[in-house]
Amino acid sequence: MSPMPAQPISPLDGRYRPAVTELGEFLSEAGLNRARVRVEVEWLIYLTSHEMFGSRRLSTEQTHALRQLVTEFGQEEIDELGVLEATTRHDVKAVEYLVRRKLAALGLGDVAELTHFACTSEDINNLSYALTIGTAVREVWLPKLRALIAVLRERAVAHRDDAMLAHTHGQPATPTTVGKEFAVFVGRLERVLAQIEATEYLGKFSGATGTFAAHVVADGEVDWPAVSREFVTSLGLDWNPLTTQIEPHDWQAELYSRISHVNRILHNLCTDAWTYISMGYFTQIPQAGATGSSTMPHKINPIRFENAEANFELSSALLESLAATLVTSRLQRDLTDSTTQRNVGVAIGHSLLALDNLTRGLGEINVDTDALLADLDGNWEILGEAIQTVIRAEVTAGRSSIADPYALLKELTRGKRIGQPELVAFIDGLDIGDEAKDRLRVLTPAAYTGVASALVDHILR
Repeated sequence: MSPMPAQPISPLDGRYRPAVTELGEFLSEAGLNRARVRVEVEWLIYLTSHEMFGSRRLSTEQTHALRQLVTEFGQEEIDELGVLEATTRHDVKAVEYLVRRKLAALGLGDVAELTHFACTSEDINNLSYALTIGTAVREVWLPKLRALIAVLRERAVAHRDDAMLAHTHGQPATPTTVGKEFAVFVGRLERVLAQIEATEYLGKFSGATGTFAAHVVADGEVDWPAVSREFVTSLGLDWNPLTTQIEPHDWQAELYSRISHVNRILHNLCTDAWTYISMGYFTQIPQAGATGSSTMPHKINPIRFENAEANFELSSALLESLAATLVTSRLQRDLTDSTTQRNVGVAIGHSLLALDNLTRGLGEINVDTDALLADLDGNWEILGEAIQTVIRAEVTAGRSSIADPYALLKELTRGKRIGQPELVAFIDGLDIGDEAKDRLRVLTPAAYTGVASALVDHILR
């Protein structure tokens, strides 16, 4: 058997690549290296613009040419870095050598020694990860989440009045509305969304053990912490003054925990939607040319929700592992975070894939109001809650002497199916006021939804 051409191992780089390809722009080795080049270039520009150590200020054209090393970073640079790293066995050192080569080509060899000046590789790496992760989350993942929330909000409004039998513990319970249940997910997601949007992307730039030791020896007159702060914030990041060799990654742990929280909420939505489909509350819209089963032609399987459910699980497993492990580093530095952080794109990629499938799935279902009403009409015993509550109010108001309203309704309804005639006859015989009897006689399961419809307004404010 002849060997196959090289194939991707991860399904994110194979079968599912179209759904996650945008992440590769940032959360790939090439994306990371482009960010590293950016940090090295911007540090060089910063040092020369302040004429540090007698360096000359670069011209506008030279500064532009340096920044083009980032904007025009492509396959040629990717290949060159591969060759350099094969020799250096050090990814950041390879980037430094690449930048030095580019400086020579641009006629800027006189400032080459300011490349990677007073930096440890983690100074470059932590800023690069903060830049790439922040951009990927803000420009790729969050728009997908916001789009999904918009779909859920539309569903909530459209179905706010569609009464549905609830099922607490899997058993018939006080009705709700389809729209209110969608609104619950909107409310949950928007709370975590606000936390993610407020994420601090922290960066350190303070040398080998976070003490600015080499910096001070090079020039003890410079306020190096102030320089570090100014440089880090100029990249659009938040400055962390207290670190070891590495930025401690607490912001990453917070971010990944919150993205995982979103995954868990949406996993819950997937399982609920799947269940409503199996109950006939939601119907699936046939997609032209699609096959549900290789042997049962009638089937439309809820594959979008199943795919999303599984990928949310995978994403959360990785994100929670990242959150747990990245916050620990032996003494002032170990290298466990190096290989771990290379999986951030995989973790967020599975979440992005799940968001895509869930959004598509929600667009391929309809609410079967006839099925909802039929189920409500078959469960009149759920009004036992309403009746015993009204009796309690009547007892409190002095219009009834019934001793134990709950026990009375429990005897009538628990584990039994009763219909409207039996309930009306029971109400007629109750020791309560006429106005209360009138209210209960006209009550139906479909009308027993409280203010469910009005609650949807909370997601419109």
